[in-house]
Amino acid sequence: MNRSLLTAASGMNAQQMQVDALANNIANSNTTGFKRSNLEFRSLFYQTLRQPGAPTGSGQQDAGLQVGSGVDIAGSRVVLMQGTITQTGNNFDVAIEGNGFFEVQLPNGESRFTRDGSFRRDSTGSLTTSQGYYLQPQITLPDGVTEISIGQGGEVSYMDDSGQLTTAGDLQLTRFPNPFGLRAEGANLYAETVASGAPATATPGENGTGFLVHQSLEGSNVSTVEELVGLIVAQRSYEMNSRAVQVSDEMLQTSTQLVR
Repeated sequence: MNRSLLTAASGMNAQQMQVDALANNIANSNTTGFKRSNLEFRSLFYQTLRQPGAPTGSGQQDAGLQVGSGVDIAGSRVVLMQGTITQTGNNFDVAIEGNGFFEVQLPNGESRFTRDGSFRRDSTGSLTTSQGYYLQPQITLPDGVTEISIGQGGEVSYMDDSGQLTTAGDLQLTRFPNPFGLRAEGANLYAETVASGAPATATPGENGTGFLVHQSLEGSNVSTVEELVGLIVAQRSYEMNSRAVQVSDEMLQTSTQLVR
């Protein structure tokens, strides 16, 4: 009886974490460049009461008897499907259409990676994220420049005082051998891990990277309808597991009464 209680409880814990993951996806449905994540489940240890294939007294093979002990969260997987690209009209907004990440530099010198292309200028004219992290390679614009052009291949140019088109630099994109292995850190940032592999920088449109879309941003790839359906499924699974806990408790109560 105690085993059934623990087994059902593991199912309730797993579904609670599933709801947490779905709630995070829904909460970020309007977050620029956000990638939804899915939880993956695995069965827990099986107790083998009779070994499958063991010989029986009649010369036959036993079908075996194994009882599982519940479910656990195997891990989470980020879904890197492209989000919807929307025009904003902002000269410092740029979206990635395809694979790749922008590289930014933290104040401590470490690199992080993002799909959020809502950049802005700081007091020195350099392009930064909304948190003030410098875009890498660093792009610096002269004072007074408010109109820039960013090509699909990453060329950043502006019109100088003499009316000449001047190049300020080139945006680069970063790819990973296994982008699913990146560690999400919040603030739309991802960090390199052993699982992701070493980053490789390339010109947009080359070596498997996507192209850039100027004056646009990539939205979240969250489908609220799918997430709400997932919530309903998780709720029903939670209810069934809680019902199993209730039934086990009732059976224990009956056993206790028999002793009396």
